[in-house]
Amino acid sequence: MPERVGRYTLECREAFLLSWAAAAGKKESEGPLGACFDCAFTDDTMGQESWEKAEAFLQKTAVETALGKASLPAKSVDFILAGDLLNQCISSTFGLRPFGIPFLGQYGACSTMALTMGMASLLVDSGAARRAAAVTSSHFCTAERQFRLPLEYGGQRTPTAQWTATASGCVIVAGEGPVQVRRVTFGRIADLGIKDAANMGAAMAPAAAQTLLDYFSDTQTRPEDYDAIYTGDLGQVGSNLLAELLEREGVSLAGRHRDCGLMLYDQERQDVHAGGSGCGCSASVLCGHILPAMASGELSSVLFAATGALMSTTSSQQGESIPGISHLVHLVSPGKAKP
Repeated sequence: MPERVGRYTLECREAFLLSWAAAAGKKESEGPLGACFDCAFTDDTMGQESWEKAEAFLQKTAVETALGKASLPAKSVDFILAGDLLNQCISSTFGLRPFGIPFLGQYGACSTMALTMGMASLLVDSGAARRAAAVTSSHFCTAERQFRLPLEYGGQRTPTAQWTATASGCVIVAGEGPVQVRRVTFGRIADLGIKDAANMGAAMAPAAAQTLLDYFSDTQTRPEDYDAIYTGDLGQVGSNLLAELLEREGVSLAGRHRDCGLMLYDQERQDVHAGGSGCGCSASVLCGHILPAMASGELSSVLFAATGALMSTTSSQQGESIPGISHLVHLVSPGKAKP
């Protein structure tokens, strides 16, 4: 059963990642982590009739691949937790309906991978599920169409803008596996009044700082107790702001912090401005790069803190600020001493 540690953190005993898979689009497969993905597509429509159907296909592919790597049929999974950026999370509902698995829709914007993985881990650790899948996705074209301008418009992107990843990631949580979910900290909403929808990093950084500080306080640990601390798609602007906010509190991530939005693309060669973003950004980096490194022993104890901007086109048009959220999962290779 999960046990509470401090005010905001839950500690698991029997939650492990049994398998995982990452699927990515053309631009992502051409980036620094291109060789890490289980499935890479050369056409961002993925043979589908629309971009929205392509994103749903991405999720379906990630789940099928993760199940296949564990030699599991869909019926062996008790719950599937998923969400995405589109209205009513249609990528998840349409992509996952063929599996017939009880579905728990989640919304955490770009923090959804940490949210679904954390919730799935609590279900397994509590005994409510034997196995649970956690999955999310994003697609550059679907996000641009919903949140910004039609691609045909050809509008100029600001230097603070980030590139929404066309990617998906899925993990299967079970009572055994090569990577353990040790702790989960669900974040609090943070809002410093940022209203620029083209500056997601600045909107999300306060939430990442808040969640990390809550976690360190709850567990009485420090950044140097971990091999790496991964944030989800803060990009260059948000990463710089995160460092500044934490340093004000006497916490330094120097030598430990890595941002998924800065890992997925080559900023100079691929022209993504401030870096990557989208639910699929941190999900694909987690499943394609971080978890394989943990399974191989290259990493043994990491914090994965995905970040999200809790906005909509309606709230932005009404002049609202952009609240941020960050959920954190502590992952360890079995046998790692507890910090």
